[in-house]
Amino acid sequence: MKQHFMMFAAYNQWANGRLYDAAADLGEEELGRDVGAVFGSMLGTLNHLLAVDRVWMKRFTGEGDAPSNTAAILYRVLSGLRLAREAEDKRIVDWVGDMSENTLAGRFSYMTLTDMRTVSQRVAPALSHFFNHQTHHRGQAHMCLTVLGRPSVPLDLVLFQRSEEGRAYA
Repeated sequence: MKQHFMMFAAYNQWANGRLYDAAADLGEEELGRDVGAVFGSMLGTLNHLLAVDRVWMKRFTGEGDAPSNTAAILYRVLSGLRLAREAEDKRIVDWVGDMSENTLAGRFSYMTLTDMRTVSQRVAPALSHFFNHQTHHRGQAHMCLTVLGRPSVPLDLVLFQRSEEGRAYA
């Protein structure tokens, strides 16, 4: 299981880099334009991804800052958001890399944001959700690019596995 989650941590980092490369060509108005995504704009969607990753990493590790609102706009400028995203992705890669199989098989507890209740669950299924959530919202960010008339960004897992960064997981 650890190798599987290491692959997803590395894939997550790779896909986010590609997405931010594509978003770098957007102007401030385009980044903030409501294009009908769940979080409105490309900027809203990218901020949501970072916000939720921080929430989950705080739950998993007990460390780091986490917003109390998953729609929080943590950064209004893409360059600052990208630096924070890169730091969070490195944090995720390092954390998963340091994880033991026993930790993956274990449980953890956390407080939900929506109804403030304590939940206890196994780590591995929660980690699967964590990475699936990223993929889900990267798809919405991909839609934002398309609506804004930008080329689509191939983010398929198999493309990552064929890349230099992902070859070890193929």
